[in-house]
Amino acid sequence: MLSQIRDYLSPTRTALIVWDVQEALIASIFNKEDFLRKASQLIDGARMKGISIFYTKITPLPEKFESKARSVMWRGRGRFEPGDIVKEIYPKEGDIVLNKNTASIFVGTNFEYMARNASFSSLVFTGIATEMGVESSARHALNLGFLPVIAKEAVSSSDKDAHLRSLANMGKLMPVLSNEEILSAWS
Repeated sequence: MLSQIRDYLSPTRTALIVWDVQEALIASIFNKEDFLRKASQLIDGARMKGISIFYTKITPLPEKFESKARSVMWRGRGRFEPGDIVKEIYPKEGDIVLNKNTASIFVGTNFEYMARNASFSSLVFTGIATEMGVESSARHALNLGFLPVIAKEAVSSSDKDAHLRSLANMGKLMPVLSNEEILSAWS
């Protein structure tokens, strides 16, 4: 499969999405050290190839303006404060940070506009949580005509079973590749 998608993963036509790697989420995942190592490896590889890197950052709306549906779902849990992006894989100059309020990189941001202007054909996803924002955004990307690629070693969750189910589900629709496969396609 990799040889078939190698052209899509050309560094000039690819963006790396680093999804919600914020302090509160990193603290809760089942494989923190391995995740940080694998995400760093992919981010460093993207930087070496000049690939655009987009970080997403959960940015809660003021309570009065929050979605009523979201408020009902989170009732009784208190207000979620995600914190800043973790220092181990903090954005560098030239990286783009998108503040967002939903589980899709395409809703409430200018990401689709930027991706189309830059002629991206593929979006490589890393980050947290696999079964939530990563899968939602990857499915949305596929529906918009982008090729989403999931970096299976550089996504995680606080729920290991949900993470594994999500990888299996996404593998039926889109490439779910190792870091080695992704970095090889970029070379």
